[in-house]
Amino acid sequence: MKGLAVAGAAALAAAAFAAWSLAAPVGKVSEGTRSGVEVKKPKLPPLPPDVKGRKKWIIGVKCDFPPFGYINVRGDNSGYDVEVAQRFAQLSFNSKSKVQFECVTTPSRIPTLQAKRVDIIISTLTWTKARTEQIDFSVPYYSATGRLLVPNNSSIRTLGDLSGKSVVTTTNSIYDRWLTNCFKSTKLVRVDGTAAAVLALTDGRADAFMFDDAFVLGVATQNKTLRLASPKFLNVPWGIGIRKGDTATKRWVDAALRLMKGRNEFLPILKRNTPKSYFKSFLDNIPGPKSKFKYPTGADPETVCP
Repeated sequence: MKGLAVAGAAALAAAAFAAWSLAAPVGKVSEGTRSGVEVKKPKLPPLPPDVKGRKKWIIGVKCDFPPFGYINVRGDNSGYDVEVAQRFAQLSFNSKSKVQFECVTTPSRIPTLQAKRVDIIISTLTWTKARTEQIDFSVPYYSATGRLLVPNNSSIRTLGDLSGKSVVTTTNSIYDRWLTNCFKSTKLVRVDGTAAAVLALTDGRADAFMFDDAFVLGVATQNKTLRLASPKFLNVPWGIGIRKGDTATKRWVDAALRLMKGRNEFLPILKRNTPKSYFKSFLDNIPGPKSKFKYPTGADPETVCP
């Protein structure tokens, strides 16, 4: 049975990757020109010594999380996070290919960073106060909202309906901790990846899947037997993960993100990686020249119960 479950998860992941690949054409960014106008090469802080020495970045990204980080039908890393990483390579070495990708999962990404197997992690990393004790965060580069994915015939309409239900999410995600802290009467099902979470929902081991809006909406678009419940929660920005105390890397990454924000470069990245049917609904999730994303102050969001 375990082998069948793994195979099923792999098949689901492959189907999701293929669907997102078709919806997200590869785009090219030129440093020399933008919209037909000559663009001066930006001045950024010095590169981190290790990155400069090897002449490429090594960056941890998700490989099972379309449209942010996944393997496309050509076998290449693709997605919003991947394009941000490629832009870093282009700003550093004038070539978006000067980056080596390492696949990470939700539970493995921070240990992979701390073990120095990667320079940074661009991996759908929600800011939490607890995580700031382990790593440093860049300035925000995306803002996600949590949603519930449920079968069409589900009785779950509100967060209050989760009492006595089984809810699946990924291990060590912000939703894992929020459910643990705030939903004591809910049975929590933890899995290592998003494909396994979707499988747990579709094969009846869970009544709902709690996760980031971008991912669960994509699943609902592809699987007509599933829908999104109405509640939105835990609207907290994502940041790029940096090793604690690595000031050189943080200085460069923050400067690069501010440059991209000022030039509105996240807009075309989002457009290339989002199906047309709900592109507009995610415009408020990305940084732009007038946006003011901030990490929360006060209590850690995962400890604040509804």
